[in-house]
Amino acid sequence: MEPDFPSPGTFVSSIKESCQIATAAAHIKVEDAAIRRLLESSSFQSSFHRLSNSHGLAFPLKFPSLLSELNFLSVLSLLNFASGYRVPLHEQTGRGAWDNIRAFTFSLYLSSATGQGDLLSAKGMKTMSEQQVAQHMGVTIHIERPHEKIPGVTVGELGGPIYELVKLISSTLTETGQILDASGYSDLGGFVLESLKEGAKADPSASLGIVLERLVRAIPAFRDMAVVNGKPVYCFKKALFLIHAVKIRFGASPPFPIPSTAQAPVFTDNVLPSLLVHLGVLDLTGASHGLRNLFPGAESKDKINTLLALPPEASQAVAQDTKETLPKDGPVLTTEQAYILRAAAVHACEKIVEYARGDEQISEAQTWLKDVTLPELDIWLWAVAKDRPDYRKLERFVLRGTVFF
Repeated sequence: MEPDFPSPGTFVSSIKESCQIATAAAHIKVEDAAIRRLLESSSFQSSFHRLSNSHGLAFPLKFPSLLSELNFLSVLSLLNFASGYRVPLHEQTGRGAWDNIRAFTFSLYLSSATGQGDLLSAKGMKTMSEQQVAQHMGVTIHIERPHEKIPGVTVGELGGPIYELVKLISSTLTETGQILDASGYSDLGGFVLESLKEGAKADPSASLGIVLERLVRAIPAFRDMAVVNGKPVYCFKKALFLIHAVKIRFGASPPFPIPSTAQAPVFTDNVLPSLLVHLGVLDLTGASHGLRNLFPGAESKDKINTLLALPPEASQAVAQDTKETLPKDGPVLTTEQAYILRAAAVHACEKIVEYARGDEQISEAQTWLKDVTLPELDIWLWAVAKDRPDYRKLERFVLRGTVFF
């Protein structure tokens, strides 16, 4: 069930408030002592400056115009999901969800640039078939099964998790393309640009919310929200990611208005909450909704302290072997469980930044912590999960069938 939209002008505050309520209702604890342990840890201190800019948004492409690049970034953000298909994607392509989505969007762009029709335009998106998606992703969407009547013969048929993902990508593109085309926009970038200009008409403190609201109201694939225990939970991960991606790419000398994202809630997916559980910030020991035993042993102080220490000295061969080893799926969640954990990650990150900025909380040598922003914390969590071999092995929860993360 989908909740009503937040009231106009409250889209950003509704994320923070609804996530705090959902966290408390599920009895998930975020203690100051656990936050302090993370912020003072060798793992955080030694890697934050290096990794908090590892955003994965530098592209080896030459764009003919700013609008072309904005459109590419917008479509990439629209498609920034597939986390539940990480393992089958690794099996077929050797890459995870984000790297596959990036490569797919590159392929659409490069095909368009060679005169095969603009696949990133509204008209190109609204006719995107499942076969086209599979072709540009470089994946197989058939599974083999034994023939019903002839022993020893197998037949191929459409099916399997990758086919499920291809259908989600195709339907997201066609639905968004149809909406844009019917509304008179030639591409998603044009709509995003108009939204950014609308945001600039408001007070700077309100502009992020205005842009976010326009994106979420117009495009169903940005409506990342649910009803949990009769209460709305708002995350809007991809829409927030899109606005921050624009800030990262164009913010140094903005060619068009861009709102500040320093106070934007984190872009919550499956990586952030899973890692915050493993690092001891999200305490599920008293949690409801079947969350308590999702990550067995994660509450072990010895395990947490090992993860918060400097990474073990791994030879390059071991580190490379870890990267090449097929990842293992973590616990498979219900939609409700996933929203609760994602909400808890939003709330925990708010508390981490609030704690870091508090008086008397940190030593003189650590005053840089007072300047940490929520998007920087988000990017650090996301990047460190890939950076350390021992973190790469940590289980992340899985939710399939969603286009939101």
